[in-house]
Amino acid sequence: MTTSGPLDGPTVVLGVGNPLLADDGAGLVLLERLRARRWPDPVPEFVDGGTWGMSLLPDITAAARLLVLDAVRTGDPPGTVVRGEDDDVPRLYTRPASPHQVDLKEVLAAATLLGQLPPVLVVVGVAPQQTDDLHVGLTPAVEAALDRAEAEALRVLAAWGLRPQG
Repeated sequence: MTTSGPLDGPTVVLGVGNPLLADDGAGLVLLERLRARRWPDPVPEFVDGGTWGMSLLPDITAAARLLVLDAVRTGDPPGTVVRGEDDDVPRLYTRPASPHQVDLKEVLAAATLLGQLPPVLVVVGVAPQQTDDLHVGLTPAVEAALDRAEAEALRVLAAWGLRPQG
């Protein structure tokens, strides 16, 4: 992973997911937790990607560094904190937890075809327990993993020279 240093473009923190599908909303919860912190300049660009699919392409292609927050089905037990970087990212989405992840994989592929994939790409997520049924709120296993996932996202941002105050 590339650490701090000059790159042309913003650092984008992209939360994706559907809060109506239980643990699929974990990425959005993580995004709000990070956004709520006090950030000195430069402030990362926080994007609530929800389930927007291809409409996220401009946000993704403009980024110099992209941190994606998501529920990621890897086969690990629910609540496992997952991290992938650069070329490992597409493999994280071979077992989509929900339909938006198919869209995200396609958006990343489109950015690659355009030659505009961010030079630095990291996914931090949590292995979900439930994403198939309509249910608002995270399962206890995923809720319990949020502090660890947030800490991992903060480590990524710190490596890029971005640290919240306090």
